[in-house]
Amino acid sequence: MSTSPAKSPMRDALVAAAFQLFLERGYEQTTVDDIVKTAGVGRRSFFRYFPSKEDVVFPDHEQALAQMQEFLAASADTDDPLVRVCDATRQVMRMYADNPTFSVQRYRLTREVTGLRTYELSVVWRYEKTLGDYLRTRFADRRDGTLRANVVAAAVVAAHNHVLRSWLRSGGQGDPLAEVDRALQFVRDTWNPAGAGAEDPADRADEDVVVVITRRNTPMWRVVREMESSLGDG
Repeated sequence: MSTSPAKSPMRDALVAAAFQLFLERGYEQTTVDDIVKTAGVGRRSFFRYFPSKEDVVFPDHEQALAQMQEFLAASADTDDPLVRVCDATRQVMRMYADNPTFSVQRYRLTREVTGLRTYELSVVWRYEKTLGDYLRTRFADRRDGTLRANVVAAAVVAAHNHVLRSWLRSGGQGDPLAEVDRALQFVRDTWNPAGAGAEDPADRADEDVVVVITRRNTPMWRVVREMESSLGDG
């Protein structure tokens, strides 16, 4: 079986060489020529895998994003959409947790380089957009579908990033997967407490509303009887 570019040993060697130099010299002081020389390959090999120096800092996100898109596209109509996006987001956390040393090194590097923080924000936005696109499709029959999709996608990403940053700041200590499960459960409990079949509040707009006006000291049994009478049950 041939090795795909995403799993190429040469690609891994370029990433390892880049981070070795970033740690030794600093990000700004390291050039692509420095990286390829340390890795023992040519410039063309570098740009085969990475469009820019920034991309070598985030070598796994393109693949993770593609896997998220595939996972969501494979969703069945019977799947709870909120559970599905939470499961997709958990896969991203697993990517970080599978290589804690690299994840912590990258986090520290992005805290030092403004350009990398900007790049990182663009990556986060792409994850959120992917989740939002999926949810807008699943919530298309709701009156508040677009709003709900955008807000839920943002909430899921915020929950994930809250746990991720805490874990990275700790130096990669603890179990981030267990923590992100708790955070994502909080999102599910907040936005879908009744399960996948939760009713759209706007669908109740045509229901009858009964207003009973009575004196403050009216006995409760009389208030109830007046309500039943208004509803035609008396």
